[in-house]
Amino acid sequence: MRDRPVEPVTATARAVRFTKRSIKASSKRHALRLALSMIDLTTLEGKDSPEKVRALCQKAITPSELPFPTALPSVAAVCVYPTLVPTALEVLAGSAVKIASVATGFPSGQYPLEVRLDDCRRAVEAGADEIDMVISRGLFLAGKDEQIRNEICQTRAACAAASRSCGRPHAHLKIILETGELGTLDTIRRASDLAIDAASSVPGVDAPVDGEVFIKTSTGKVQPAATMPVTLIMLEAIRDHFRATGVRIGMKPAGGIRTAKSAIAYLVMVKETLGDEWLTPSLFRFGASTLANDVIRQLIRLELPAGSIIPGSVRYASSYDPSE
Repeated sequence: MRDRPVEPVTATARAVRFTKRSIKASSKRHALRLALSMIDLTTLEGKDSPEKVRALCQKAITPSELPFPTALPSVAAVCVYPTLVPTALEVLAGSAVKIASVATGFPSGQYPLEVRLDDCRRAVEAGADEIDMVISRGLFLAGKDEQIRNEICQTRAACAAASRSCGRPHAHLKIILETGELGTLDTIRRASDLAIDAASSVPGVDAPVDGEVFIKTSTGKVQPAATMPVTLIMLEAIRDHFRATGVRIGMKPAGGIRTAKSAIAYLVMVKETLGDEWLTPSLFRFGASTLANDVIRQLIRLELPAGSIIPGSVRYASSYDPSE
């Protein structure tokens, strides 16, 4: 655990500097394609339906049908509620796109622990490759660190047990801190350290391999969601854990990242804070519903000749979803 407080003015100033980097056109094309491959394409609305999820999955596999010189990558994952995991599994079978499911009483986490664990187990048994869990922010802010540690440990253990029962690799776990409710950068750093440490030391479960555990900023249901200063503090917690253990924890900023320009700034921050090893979908994700739209628009400008686009032919991701 960090033994000195985070200085918010300094952290914010450092984060702003990552937005000022000059990017060459060739590097920008690479960064945009990389960002597209790192998106967890998300729909988390009460009106979600199997039809909407089927369409989202098709777009996840083929973000655009335009004649790019090199085919665009698929996104990293589709993120849906547990009841819609079977629909996603049906469409994504045979593709490289993972199925992520929010569970454990998303978004509040204010359910009895056994209900949350059952939510997790059912999602994994239905076919989820990844579980995005929420911690109980009320317990954390009340200083109940051991209860938070216990719920994270039990959730990772439930993921492992459900995966084994299905004969599949361990479902990966993303731990949502809901940073918009935690108040200060110092509190966010403490929550990051606690989450990483808890998920890394689960009784009866092997220590996580690289990318098996992520920390995640937000549910997308609370504002502010992901910001660069918050993400920087979480990246530094990941860096310090790696230096101490050699294990690479993943990172997922989610909510409010809607433009290609913002995504590139986040990638610069990851590269300069953690190094090139984290510039892969196995260690870094964007939780978003509309980011893919702008990334594809920018790639069209960079890679396709003027006049080659037929109006109405661009296949974008889903329309704006306030839960991104």
